[in-house]
Amino acid sequence: MEHRKIIYQGGAGEIVEKKSRFIATVAPVRTEQEALDFIAARKKEYWDARHNCFAYIIGSHQETMRCSDDGEPAQTAGRPMLDVLLGENLYNIVVVVTRYFGGVLLGTGGLVRAYQGAVKAGLDACVLLEQCQGRMLQIATDYNGYGKVSFALQERQVPVMSSDFGAEVVLQVVVEDSLREILAREIADKTSGDAILTWGDEVSYGIHNGEVLLFPT
Repeated sequence: MEHRKIIYQGGAGEIVEKKSRFIATVAPVRTEQEALDFIAARKKEYWDARHNCFAYIIGSHQETMRCSDDGEPAQTAGRPMLDVLLGENLYNIVVVVTRYFGGVLLGTGGLVRAYQGAVKAGLDACVLLEQCQGRMLQIATDYNGYGKVSFALQERQVPVMSSDFGAEVVLQVVVEDSLREILAREIADKTSGDAILTWGDEVSYGIHNGEVLLFPT
């Protein structure tokens, strides 16, 4: 399965266009109800705004997509916002763009650019991760084989979650699906079959600041 780009930490961004304020708030969501609850909360927070337009994408295959112009001219807010999310190939995300009208009409083209610009500003304030599918792997080897195993892991950019240096070296790693057979073969070749590989659970994971993060499956 290809990588999915997801929001790890939401955020907010703001732009001003001809005195109108456009405030974008972005959040990760796993269900449509979570998205609807987030939208309702933003509408309550920004109750005095002229518009609270939204877009969201839910599902492992982006199967649920919704958007709303919330009173703006048709196709000038919600759909352009959704197009930004699709263009970034994002999953399980909701964004609300709140507009405080500044007294100057922007026209349809100006509205599209403003709402898309606000979404981009909101995304810039978020932490985005590549979500991968993989499997846990325990590698047990002697100290002679450790350097060879470590080299193979670094070469394939396989993240190490923990290391135990006792009578032997035991590494806990997470291996992307596409690398399972290749990595197992390389470790066997480099250690003459002495390293013991024990495969564990399938996991969904991402890497942030060098740390492996496991996500609910």
